[in-house]
Amino acid sequence: MRVAVTGCTGNVGTALLRRLRDEPAVSSVVGVARRVPRRAVPAPYDAVDRWVACDVAAPDAASRLAAAFDGADAVVHLAWAIQPSHDRERLRATNVDGTRAVLAAAESAGVAHVVAASSVGTYAAVGDDEPRTEAWASTGIPTSSYSSDKAAVERLLDEGAGRGRPVARVRSALVFQRGAGAEVGRLFLGPLVPKALLRGPLPVLPWPAGLRLQAVHADDLADAYVRILTQRATGAFNVAGDGVLRADDVAEVLRAPGVLPVPPGALRVALDAAWRARLAVVGPGWLDMATGAPVMDTARVRQELGWLPRRTGREALAEVLDGLATGAGTASRPLHPRRRLLGAS
Repeated sequence: MRVAVTGCTGNVGTALLRRLRDEPAVSSVVGVARRVPRRAVPAPYDAVDRWVACDVAAPDAASRLAAAFDGADAVVHLAWAIQPSHDRERLRATNVDGTRAVLAAAESAGVAHVVAASSVGTYAAVGDDEPRTEAWASTGIPTSSYSSDKAAVERLLDEGAGRGRPVARVRSALVFQRGAGAEVGRLFLGPLVPKALLRGPLPVLPWPAGLRLQAVHADDLADAYVRILTQRATGAFNVAGDGVLRADDVAEVLRAPGVLPVPPGALRVALDAAWRARLAVVGPGWLDMATGAPVMDTARVRQELGWLPRRTGREALAEVLDGLATGAGTASRPLHPRRRLLGAS
């Protein structure tokens, strides 16, 4: 199997390359990224046989991607932008228009199977903790740009599936690994949040009342992608590690002796003001999505593909928090460590 991967230098892409290096069914990998390595890089990026530099938001992206996908049996589309959060049009150009270009290129190149990264963020809001299957409405949460773009991408995938194209979409929980620590800090915390706070112990953990989260380790998610590829699976798959994270779980990981419940409405007002003042790097839509997204039922990926996570959601969280506190990263531009770059551009 020949596989092309867009966004292969990011959090999920890095884990996927690790998994593809050990997969006997995969004979070659084409890596597509906006900024590709200038020179030889260490594992897992050496799993890529050919690098193609392409911004999926570029006007000529579809034609360039079609050339990159030529001869591929499958395309995994992971490219996604979270920043700059204040430039809505730029985000939409990468996330929605970029996905449109990838799908057009895959069709033009005759790719037999497309697997796209979706998210729990694509789901409509709920008001309870009842686990939802993949049948739950994937219409997103309108006040979140991330969620709105994920929902728009799902509609593009529906169009492709409606034309008979084999399409899978992976609706993952929060994706964590130690090597993504520095990137998580840059994308979600910015320079104004002291990383020393994350080394703990915190005196108290502020927590939006009612918030609960699911997480998956990047390596476990990568295994789900490979199972989808090798089994030619189609449709939607919820992927999350075992356990639902609540305030007490996070407090224990951070060694905080107590939890301070914070009204979500008051926190949203404060976050919105900070974001508009350029003091926060993400806006209130992320809080809306976090408090509104459903708990995902992962029975389908387990039963149909035989997937089982090796790490719990809590273990994945502990790992990324350690990476965040220490500025951990890898040899790729998106995941570079906090203080230095390794051999990539």
